[in-house]
Amino acid sequence: MAHQHQSCVDACIHCAQECESCANQCVGDMPACARLCIDCADLCWSCAAFMSRDSQFSAEMCVICADICEACANECEKHQHEHCRRCGEACRQCAEQCRKMGKTTGTRQ
Repeated sequence: MAHQHQSCVDACIHCAQECESCANQCVGDMPACARLCIDCADLCWSCAAFMSRDSQFSAEMCVICADICEACANECEKHQHEHCRRCGEACRQCAEQCRKMGKTTGTRQ
């Protein structure tokens, strides 16, 4: 594994877990929030996998992941539920780490 990316991998995994939990709790009452959380979780899991195997596409995945994390955080922050608050915080942290990862590794050559 590319250890230099560990903080970003950890942020993606944490975000994916919070998004999965939030989606599960929002699915009945807030389907738009649930759908966005599911999309975010799927991409976070994938992004962590790309970085773990040192894929040449890690930077591009991180840029996309950051965008979706920010969209998910914006949606979750509209709601007063504790699970939405936790999800929004995890998404913001993940977006920050993914932006750093995208900038430091640049684009593939």
